[in-house]
Amino acid sequence: MTTHTITRLSPAKINLFLHITGKRGDGYHNLQTVFRLLDWGDYLHFLLSAQVDISAVTTDSADANQQATRLCHQLIILAGADSITDNVEQNLIFKGAKALLSSIITIGEMPKSLQAVRITLDKHLPMGAGLGGGSSNAATTLLALNELWQFKLNQNELIKIATTIGADVPIFIYGQDAIAMGIGEELTAIDLPAHHYLILTPDAHVNTAKLFAHPKLSRNITPLSIDAIKNQTHDYVQHLNAPFKNVFTPVVTSLAPAVEKALNYLQGLESQALGTARMTGSGSAVFLPLEASVAADKSILTKWTHGAPCPAYVVNSLPPYNQI
Repeated sequence: MTTHTITRLSPAKINLFLHITGKRGDGYHNLQTVFRLLDWGDYLHFLLSAQVDISAVTTDSADANQQATRLCHQLIILAGADSITDNVEQNLIFKGAKALLSSIITIGEMPKSLQAVRITLDKHLPMGAGLGGGSSNAATTLLALNELWQFKLNQNELIKIATTIGADVPIFIYGQDAIAMGIGEELTAIDLPAHHYLILTPDAHVNTAKLFAHPKLSRNITPLSIDAIKNQTHDYVQHLNAPFKNVFTPVVTSLAPAVEKALNYLQGLESQALGTARMTGSGSAVFLPLEASVAADKSILTKWTHGAPCPAYVVNSLPPYNQI
């Protein structure tokens, strides 16, 4: 038996802008955004343990989902995630493992045995913040188990699996800053300069269904071309100028006073930081891009983080990773 542990950063993301361009026939909404990955997030520890005989698994794709669920209960021991969901099957780490196994069953490449894996979650990102914590956990699980179980699926195959789990999961498989369209799975790499951010995480959560049903939500923003987004980075990277915006901002700030307070705090620092404060995603977190000389001034950052109305963090953009 091989005992092997790997530790992976499960990074956060921010949306530099977020537009909804229309509703799809399947009930989802088409969006346009630029995802920026951060060097801050959760950590997942994967420990291989006993070999498990799974030779009874069939290649019946009609039963792949149920078989994958049973296999997950045999193969996955999840620690550190008890407070996230009441039912482990609803946890996105479990869902990531299940989706991977279901895919392998469907394509008929399941081995006769696999080693069980203990996955320990070291949680740092708040839930419901719009930072992609759970989605990142699912993607990190997909990447790690694909490596540990030697399935050797490529990046495109993993992105296809990731899309079945959630709209924000593919970007963490992609592993680099990207323009996203569709429901978030149509990704185009974009080269952005390294950056520093002040992020605030107020204790607030707004129900997603309420957000999408809200009359203030703009759902039909005119789509931009890939070239337009690439050529107008000066209008959304450091500052946020028209036509770029986060369509969820007026909705979330009207429903969650703590988010409005945090955003107002950052807006009061804009003239010094030389950037535009904004929300990320549809969650509660807000952020302010920092000009390089400001980010280098530790006394200013200490003053700003200590004076914030909620937890505050200074974080950096993350270079590309996970190139499979």
